[in-house]
Amino acid sequence: MTVVVEAQKLQKYYNSFQAVASIDFKIHRGECFGILGPNGAGKTTVVAMIYCFHPISGGKLSVLGRDVTTEPRFIKSRLGVVPQENNLDQELTVRENLLVYAGYFGISRAGARKTADELLHFFGLSSKANQQVEQISGGMKRRLTIARGLIHAPEILILDEPTTGLDPQSRRLIWEHLRQLKNKGLTLILTTHYLEEASQLCDELIIMHQGKILEEGRPLELISKHVGAKVIEVEISPAKRYAFLRSVEHLTRNYQLAGNTIYLFIPTDETATVEFINSYKEVQTYRVRPSNLEDVFLKLTGSGLSNDEESYDE
Repeated sequence: MTVVVEAQKLQKYYNSFQAVASIDFKIHRGECFGILGPNGAGKTTVVAMIYCFHPISGGKLSVLGRDVTTEPRFIKSRLGVVPQENNLDQELTVRENLLVYAGYFGISRAGARKTADELLHFFGLSSKANQQVEQISGGMKRRLTIARGLIHAPEILILDEPTTGLDPQSRRLIWEHLRQLKNKGLTLILTTHYLEEASQLCDELIIMHQGKILEEGRPLELISKHVGAKVIEVEISPAKRYAFLRSVEHLTRNYQLAGNTIYLFIPTDETATVEFINSYKEVQTYRVRPSNLEDVFLKLTGSGLSNDEESYDE
């Protein structure tokens, strides 16, 4: 597969603070590449360097075969960017937002109108084309922001936390549109802290924490490698916790403590472990569920994505 983005020992400093710590990754044409991590992990800084908004501090970064330090103009012309916040012009209509943005890329008025109408139809916004942006819902604004990023037919679409703040129905609608775009061959780069979003959309991903890459690979492979098929969440009094862990180690030694909960990672069949827990009188409550990417992050860092309080870079 063709490599469209490649980072080698990529670094970013803000004064003396290292926000991105000498990371390496490759993104291939036609895939959805995820950058997963909590607020403060360095996700937004990485994509901002990819679309040449922030200069790199060290290492190498190439996009579509061009160096970001020497050819940012070329790179920007071939990328679509969907920022975290909707920065639409509230006083313009839905269609006018697309037409004005098309003008930045030298697209003719006729060509821009044709593409705008196609995008409005694709994103289910045709009936809102002549309404002012301030009059449409948050989910529609997000779809319009994505449409705007596609107006010049980019080779890569960068989406920075594309569904933050949306209700579940709007989020899933956007996921479906993104799947269709990927199926048409568009390369997607997605930053998110939503585990289900990463599992639903990403072919490959990196998990970042404090500016470093902790792990990379396909979502299901990472879950299988670090966690297994099932997770049992066990609540037990702190005084009995370590005695329980010693007692259960003949069934699994793969576990993590987080707050008042013990997370037992079960590679295949949980039956024997559940039977043991049912016989262990000190266990207060437990539940069995499928494992997910948050469990991988918990195993690697000792904390959940939603529990990480660092916020130097969203």
